[in-house]
Amino acid sequence: MNDNKSTEISQPTAPGMHYTACCTLADLTHQHTNEAQKIKNAKRGDYFSFLNTKHKSIIHSGFEISETELNPMLFNFQKFTVKRALKAGKYAIFADTGQGKTPMQLDIASQVFKHTNEPVLILAPLAVTGQTIEQGSKFSIEVKRLSGNIQIANYEQIDNIDCSKFGCIILDESSILKNETGKYRNLLIQKFKNTPYKFCFSATPSPNDPMELGNHAEFLDVMSFTEMLAMYF
Repeated sequence: MNDNKSTEISQPTAPGMHYTACCTLADLTHQHTNEAQKIKNAKRGDYFSFLNTKHKSIIHSGFEISETELNPMLFNFQKFTVKRALKAGKYAIFADTGQGKTPMQLDIASQVFKHTNEPVLILAPLAVTGQTIEQGSKFSIEVKRLSGNIQIANYEQIDNIDCSKFGCIILDESSILKNETGKYRNLLIQKFKNTPYKFCFSATPSPNDPMELGNHAEFLDVMSFTEMLAMYF
């Protein structure tokens, strides 16, 4: 069959008149192909637009620091841990009771403030906030309740805090993230999603509980809870 064979297309226009147009089969095929390609490109554009809505922007942070710059009252293993945490920028420290989680979190808060010149927020259970302030005095690090460079508050106050002004968030007793559908877990992830520096401290993480580990991973921008389950479990 000859693709260049002319095809006559006629259509009435007005009484007593007749309109005739001539085109080749190749022209018709080309036109149809162009229309199909336009539809395909439009669908592809819609798909990429959909993917962009799912894209999560992650703020990278972390910096190197000399051990001599750390608080001299820290033990060597604490200095090692603090250095690693600061280099990562987002880090979980699961240290057993008595290993000095509070001195480590205080020095991390102090070093991040010096590096960024932005206030640091520590969230802790109400009964722990007073102890942290006292420990700060012992290590020459000033901690105040919702004022100053290094601030502290209990978790119940989170709705009354402008979380966007802090350059660093530290969660003391971060096992509060354990419940995937819990109020504070979702609130903390949402309110601090753009915070450059994030640190979690807990003495009681459950090593066999993927939910708790996954929620820490999501809070620290490593991967989402569902991604962690799909990859490792």
